[in-house]
This record gives sequence, C-alpha cells and structure tokens, in this order.
Amino acid sequence: MNTTAEILKRKIENFTPELLESFARIVESFEIQNRSSIPQFQLDEVLYRIQFHTENPKTRLDFYENISELKKSFA
Repeated sequence: MNTTAEILKRKIENFTPELLESFARIVESFEIQNRSSIPQFQLDEVLYRIQFHTENPKTRLDFYENISELKKSFA
C-alpha cells in the first residue's frame, strides 16, 4: 500500500497546475458521493436505540416512527 501511495505521490507532483486542479475536483467529487444523505442525529438515534435494546433485551425495538419520518424526509 505504501509503495502504491508513493508512486501516486510522485506522479501527482509532476502534474501541471491545470491537471492538478482537475484531479483535485475529481477527488472531491468522490468524497461527496460517499457522504450519507441521512442526517447524523438520526443515525445517532438509531445507534442509541440499538445499544439500549442490546443492554435491555426485554424492551421493544420499534423503528416504525423513525422509518416513516425518514421516508417522508427523503421522498
């Protein structure tokens, strides 16, 4: 992995300023595509409920309301 990174680093260092700018935009577009469209506070809430249910298995694990809200938000 380090060898591949070093090869890429040497190649990138030899880019023209225009090519470097284009490459930076391409890399930024990859980063944007990897971001989740679900707000972090909703992901945190689901994680909290799962953890709580794991610690208290007799509780009811009900995500119906949250799933309905997510569907409304992203429909």
